[in-house]
Parts: sequence; structure tokens; C-alpha cells
Amino acid sequence: MTRKLPPIEHFETNAQAHIYRIPVEAFPGGFIAYCYLVLDAGEPTLIDTGSGFGNSNSDLLDGLGSLPDLFGIHFTMADIRRILITHGHIDHFGGIAFALDQTGAQVGIHPLDRRVLTNYEERVAVATKDLRVYLERAGVQPHLMANLIDMYGFAKQHVRSVQVDFMLEESAAIERMQFIHTPGHCPGQVCILIDDILISADHVLSHTTPHQAPESITNYTGLGHYLDALTKLTHVEDVRLALGGHEEPIPDLYGRIVDIHASHQRKLNRVLETIRDARQPVTISDLSKRIYPERHGYEILLALEEVGAHVEYLYEHGQLAICNLHQVEQEDNPPLLYGLA
Repeated sequence: MTRKLPPIEHFETNAQAHIYRIPVEAFPGGFIAYCYLVLDAGEPTLIDTGSGFGNSNSDLLDGLGSLPDLFGIHFTMADIRRILITHGHIDHFGGIAFALDQTGAQVGIHPLDRRVLTNYEERVAVATKDLRVYLERAGVQPHLMANLIDMYGFAKQHVRSVQVDFMLEESAAIERMQFIHTPGHCPGQVCILIDDILISADHVLSHTTPHQAPESITNYTGLGHYLDALTKLTHVEDVRLALGGHEEPIPDLYGRIVDIHASHQRKLNRVLETIRDARQPVTISDLSKRIYPERHGYEILLALEEVGAHVEYLYEHGQLAICNLHQVEQEDNPPLLYGLA
């Protein structure tokens, strides 16, 4: 079957910077991520590199190589002097070693995600351990836990650590690029403002409500951080267009933020209603099965994290209570049973 990627698109800011949106198949099966080439806003800059998995590297190489013919620009991949990574998720940085081999560019990322690039093997080991502890507390059965841990690590085996040359900090713009730290979906996620266009990464997407995981797995994730960072973006004025790491361009950033807030409120309400209907204390695993009964494979892990992020938020805000406190005191890491506070 012939693969069909979305078309490469060109956007121009109000100060005539040029942004080229390059689609790559981040994972087999048509999961598309976008990389961005930015020209005429300082040195040629690539934002994100795809996953490095499957067809991702060749899609990036072919996409960048087609720009002179498609848009009549004088550009080769070797002209790229900077690579900016919006956040430390593999579909956005997994191709970094390949991109460096092709360009010799300098690499920038937010400090909170720096070790994902520089000490990748360490980060995977620590994250896997923290995930295992979380799944135990969520009440996941041992056989399913082993399968989820295996799936979590499978697509990460091809990545190697690279050097980071500079940090993406709010206090330090780079030429016409300003960085807005938006943790929640990922600890070090940044949105990048270029004149009147915002590269919104995975913080704001056009249709999907970006995936959330509990801060009990990784610091600076969690729904509380995410919602605060979402509100923070409403104070960035005069954004004409937002371009996400997936899905379509967003012509009304501020309206989309309102929609995402409402979506999370509905999810919070659904967790509360599901616990109320259960009429007995429940684990996060119980809730996940009731709220997302049709999930299979890796989607089971995503559902457990999504539900857990909302349970954590409700517990932190005093709306839930742990009902097996004596067991928690007596055992090393028992499943937590939640009820309404």
C-alpha cells in the first residue's frame, strides 16, 4: 500500500518570516507529526525532528529536500544551523541524532527536558521504574503491567543521547523567537512565538485534547501544571495562527484554549460520576476500564495515565479521598482505593 502524507505547507508571519511545515510518519500506521523549518527569522532553524522510527527520518529528509522545487527557495538541509526541540517526547526528538548527522547544527531544549537528550538511557530507566510504581498503585494486574512496560520501552530502543548546546528559556529570546514554558503534557515543553505565529507543539492541538499523565510519574507533568500553562497562553497577545505538533493549523488559538478547558472539566466530572455510580471505593484501573472500556494495546496505558492525571487533580483539590489508608500504612505499595471526599 502506498503511503500518503499530508502536503507540505508554507506560512508567512506578519514580519515576513517563512515557516514550512514538514509531515513525517512518526510511527507506523499513519501517526503523523510535524517538523518546522523556519527561514528569515535569523539562522535557518529546524523545530523538532520526528521520531527517528520507521519512515520518519526519510520523510524528514525527503520533505526538506523538496522545498526548493515546491517553493523556489535556495535551501539545502546542510544550511540548518539550529535544531530546537519543543519537548522530550520521542515523536518530536527521536530523530535528533539523524538530523545532527545531516546538518551539524546546534541543539536547544528547555532545561527540564535536557536530560532526555543528554542522558537518554538514564531517563528511560528512571521513567520506567516510576511508571511501574504508578501502575502498582493504580491497581494494574501483574501480567498486564509486564505487557505495558514492554510496550512502553519498545519504540525507544533506537534513540541515543546527544549533546545539548543551549537552553530554551523564557528570559532569553533567540533573534525573533520567543519561548513560552508550558509544562503539563511534558515537563519542558515550550511553545515558540515567531512574530504573530505560535508553534504550539503538543500543548494546543486543533482537535485532540493533548494527553495527560500524573505528576506522580514525572515532575512538572500533571493536569494542574497543564491547565495553568494553558491559561498562561491566553496572556500572549495577538497570535494570528497556531501550528501544533500534530493535526491541522489553529486559526483561533484563544477559542481552542476555551474548548480544551471545557473538555478537561467534562473529564473531571466523568471521573466523579463514575466513582459515585460505583457505590464503593475504586482504583484508577477500575475507573479506566469503566471510562475507556474499548481501549487495547498501548492505548490501555494512555487511558490509565489520562484517568490517573484527572484523579490526581481531584485528589489534590480535596474532591477525592483514599479509602484504604490502613493498608497504605501497612504495605509497601498497595493499590490506592478512591472515594468521594
